[in-house]
Amino acid sequence: MKTFSRRCDPARAGRRLSCVPASLAFLALFFSAGNVFPQENPDALFLPSGGTVAYGQLGPGMNAPGFALKDISGASFDFAVEKTRSPVLLVFFSIFCEPCRRSLADAQRLQDRFGSAGLRVVGVALDGEPFRSSISGVARQEGYGFRILIDEVDSNNRFRAADLFGVTEIPANVLVNNNGRIVLFRKGAIPEGEVEKSLPMAKKP
Repeated sequence: MKTFSRRCDPARAGRRLSCVPASLAFLALFFSAGNVFPQENPDALFLPSGGTVAYGQLGPGMNAPGFALKDISGASFDFAVEKTRSPVLLVFFSIFCEPCRRSLADAQRLQDRFGSAGLRVVGVALDGEPFRSSISGVARQEGYGFRILIDEVDSNNRFRAADLFGVTEIPANVLVNNNGRIVLFRKGAIPEGEVEKSLPMAKKP
């Protein structure tokens, strides 16, 4: 099972945290000890996936790669198909990442505000299949109304979705238009104004 090191770095000061294995033992420790991440407004969580990234970070104007994952209910999701139907905001996150919780709340507000304009938010959890029930529980508790996928690792120990996009830091937000091109790639929280400005570009005829 893939694990990754993490660094919660509120002031880019190099504070390091131990890697978080996807194990039920750690889950028990997490909930018994409370939040293991510092609370002083952390900026983002860094996760070098095995020290390498499959394709490097993508950027605006580039084609968004396709991937196929299952959501927290077990239903299949084929991004190669879904990205042609409407603009999609992908939010890469972990339930153990405090900045991610804030980013997901922001994503829900964006879904509520711009969903009628065609925007769809899709969360991509990097915690792994063993945490499916925990991810589902967080989604219910926080009232997320958007679809949440569980990223998986392939035979080369790379995430099937996150490494395709070159995600090395979470939360990471990627806005894709309905022609399958990336309009916005933002590490950390994404200001609502940026999505609002980018949405017209994300709705191509």
